[in-house]
Amino acid sequence: MKILDQKQIVGIAALLVHAAKIDEQYSDHEKILIKGFINSYLKDSKDNEILKEAEEIESNSNQLLNFTNLVKKNTTEVKADIIEHLWKIIISDNTIDQYESNLMRRICGLIYFPDKMCAEIKLRLLNNK
Repeated sequence: MKILDQKQIVGIAALLVHAAKIDEQYSDHEKILIKGFINSYLKDSKDNEILKEAEEIESNSNQLLNFTNLVKKNTTEVKADIIEHLWKIIISDNTIDQYESNLMRRICGLIYFPDKMCAEIKLRLLNNK
């Protein structure tokens, strides 16, 4: 399942950073969750360096397409894993605002990920909190 290269990991981490920042509260806990994503794909990674690179990319880009194109061509299983990481970040502060919900709808549309599966992942994570 874990079939992403480092360039894709950095781009997807930038998407995770974007999700973390959308509510204007980018917490240390969210950074830990993003590093968890990085480490789940790249063992022995320099997660601090990759996170820093992802933060730079995110702050210099205003287009989601750059990040979602990296995800779109992957399997449904990889997409589900990325959606799960996005939801973990969004629900980490125990609130989901309209901007976060809208972001998830847009991302799912851009990567061709079924809304039903996205909702199931969200509910599972909320129920396990």
